[in-house]
Amino acid sequence: MTQETGSKLQKGLVKWFDPAKGYGFILNEEGGPDILLHTNVLRNFGRSSVADQSIVTFLVQPTPRGLQAAEIISIEPPAHDGTAPIADLDNGIIEHLDSLPLRPARVKWFDKAKGFGFANIFGHPADVFLHVEVLRHSGFSDLAIGEAIGLRVVEGPRGLMAAQVASWDQGTELCAEGLAPLPLSDEDEFLTHVAE
Repeated sequence: MTQETGSKLQKGLVKWFDPAKGYGFILNEEGGPDILLHTNVLRNFGRSSVADQSIVTFLVQPTPRGLQAAEIISIEPPAHDGTAPIADLDNGIIEHLDSLPLRPARVKWFDKAKGFGFANIFGHPADVFLHVEVLRHSGFSDLAIGEAIGLRVVEGPRGLMAAQVASWDQGTELCAEGLAPLPLSDEDEFLTHVAE
C-alpha cells in the first residue's frame, strides 16, 4: 500500500467496460464488491477502452462510493488459443507478431457496431483496415476517432490491415529506439517493409 494515497497494487479481470458510458468494472480477486474502472484512468494510461476479460494490474483506492482503480500499471489482452482472430490473418503471422515493426498511427474512424474501421500510419496516406476482433485480441474494445495507437501491419487480401493494435506509447517508444517511421515517399518500399 502506498502511504501517500492509501492505494495498493492489485491485479484483476475486466468484468466489462463500456466506452460510451465511460466506465466498467474489474473483478475483485480478493473478494468483495467489483472495482470501478473509469475512462479517465484508462486515458491516463493512453487508452480509450479495454476488452472484457483483459487482465489489468492497477492501483486500487478506497473511495466513499467503494473501491476504484486509481492508476493502470499494465493491461494483458484476453487469453486466446494462439489462432488468428480473423480468417484474413494467417496463424503464422500471429505466432511471429513481435517480429513485425510497431508503427505509430492515428484512427481515421472506427464503428464497433459495424465491426471495423481504418487508421493511418503517421506520414503515410494509405488506410489500414482495423477489424474489431483484432482489437479484442489486442486488449481493446473500441477506438475513438483521432486516437493515437501503435499498429503491426500486414498486407491482407484487400490491402493493408492491422494484425495487432497497441497503445500509443508502445509505438512511439519503439520508434525512439531506432524503428523510425518508414520511408514513405515510395509506396512499393513501404509495402516491402510491411511484408517483412
